[in-house]
This record gives sequence, C-alpha cells and structure tokens, in this order.
Amino acid sequence: MSKDFALIGAAGYIAPRHMKAIKETGNYLIASVDKNDSVGIIDSYFPQSSFFTEFERFDRHIDKLRREGRPISYVSICTPNYLHDAHIRFGLRNAADVICEKPLVLNPWNIDALETIEKESGKKINNILQLRLHPSLVALKKKVDKEKSKTFDVDLTYITSRGSWYYTSWKGEQSKSGGIATNIGIHFFDMLHWIFGSVKKNSVHVRTHDRASGVLELNKANVRWFLSINSETLPKDVKKKGQATYRSITIEGKEIEFSGGFTDLHTRSYESILEGNGFGLEEARSSIEIAHDIRHAEPMGLVGDYHPYAKSPLSNHPFDKY
Repeated sequence: MSKDFALIGAAGYIAPRHMKAIKETGNYLIASVDKNDSVGIIDSYFPQSSFFTEFERFDRHIDKLRREGRPISYVSICTPNYLHDAHIRFGLRNAADVICEKPLVLNPWNIDALETIEKESGKKINNILQLRLHPSLVALKKKVDKEKSKTFDVDLTYITSRGSWYYTSWKGEQSKSGGIATNIGIHFFDMLHWIFGSVKKNSVHVRTHDRASGVLELNKANVRWFLSINSETLPKDVKKKGQATYRSITIEGKEIEFSGGFTDLHTRSYESILEGNGFGLEEARSSIEIAHDIRHAEPMGLVGDYHPYAKSPLSNHPFDKY
C-alpha cells in the first residue's frame, strides 16, 4: 500500500532526492514545510502537495490529518543539522516513522534521549546512510570481512569547495553544523566504521574553520583523513580541469573507484526503510561519536603519520585569522 509522507526542509539542497525517492517508491508527499519558499521543484513530483512556510501551520495541518483519520506514515527531515533532534521528536509525537538525513544528531547523548522517545512512541527513526548501499563500497566491505587479521593502510581525501556564503549560513556555525568533520565528513566516518570496524584511537592533527585532518585507528585499518571546503587545497591537476570537488580513497596505495553510482541511493535507502530494513539509532552512533570527538579534540599539529594534505597552507581568507 502507498504511504503518505510529510517533508520538513523542502527548500534544502538534498530535499529533491527525498521527493524523488518518495515518488519512485510509489508513495505520496502530502505536506511539506520550509521557511524559504523557493520550492518549485515540488511541481516535478507532487504539485498537489500542501506547502507551508510557518512550522506552526504545518504542525496544525499534520495534527488535523491525524485527527481526521488520515495520519502521516513518515516524516522526512532535510533541515539544518542542529534542528534534526527537534524535528525527529515532532515526527514521533505525530505517530509517524522518521527518515532523517545525516547527521542524525550532533552529540552522542542525543541518541540516548531519542532512544527513549522512540520506545515510547513505538515508531522507528531511520537515518540515511547511503554509502552503505553503494555497490563499490559493499564489495569492499565483503573483501575486508574476509581478512581476519589484516590491518589496512587507508587514505581518505575529500575536498568540496565552498564560497564565502558558507560562513554566513548555518553551516559556518559549529554549534549548528558540527563543523567540518560533521558537515562534510559524517558519511565518510560512518562508511569507514562500517567497513573497518570500531575506533581504537582518534587523533586530530589540524582543525580550522575550513579543514580538518587526522588519523583514525580502527580494528582493521589505520586511516589518514583530510577534509576541506577550501579550493586552495585542491590538487593542481584538479584545479587545471576546473573541478571544484576532489574525492579519493586509497587502500594499500590502490584507488577505490566510487565516484559514480550515487544517483539512486536515496531511492534504494527508501526501499530498504519501507521494507523494515532502515539504519536506526545504533547504526548512526559511531559516526556521531567520531565527529563529536574530533570537534572537541585539541589538534596536535603536524606530528606523526599525518595526511600529506594537512600541510596545505592557509589562504588569505579573512576567516583564517580566527
């Protein structure tokens, strides 16, 4: 049977992927909300969907549907990171299962509180962890699982250029986004934990407003990682091609190709959730703990076996003074 969905954060970058997933799984977006009204993309999927710019009116509408015997089955959440916790609670209070973008929450103890509310509601909180569904990474996990005693040497590099607008938006405020490690790294940390096992040691070499770098010692891997939103840190050959993003994972010096295969991962995530196989609170916990610990660690500087990109010089951006 088709399910009725509500969407919080309809004007966000990731929201169209959720609309597409709802459509492609044969379900309906009944209502959505966002304080910004640039949501014409809804017409491509659910033109008859009710839309609100005030959360209070959206809340009243969802409550009215429930009282009329037409409750929402799922609430999908695409809002800024710091609002996820409150919006998850909203979904559970309205007797709906929840599908939330990563990071599920910013702090590990938030998961404990949600676990209590989830049990009280009888509903489930699902986190979008789409890299766990990527064919290349699924194959890599199977390969690693066969190695019972090997410790892999892994380098993770992810640079996605952002302009000055970033620092004006909520993403530039660590209290709202969780900083670089959470905002652009959370899905990679989840993937690394999922493939290579639990954390033995989490060291941070560099952490500024626009980059972070360190080493994760996992059960089956030593991972040197580097994350950046500064285009100055891009490799020279990438800059020459005019590209703004660079993503690389090497294992034992060999590149793992996973640049493609992303287009339908949200739909596949929704399919799994609708079948009762979504990733819940406990699956989300480790990556949130990793990012939280990075955020609160004292950077040790360029000592030990640091990622080579950690040496990248700061630019002349005014934020480099802070």
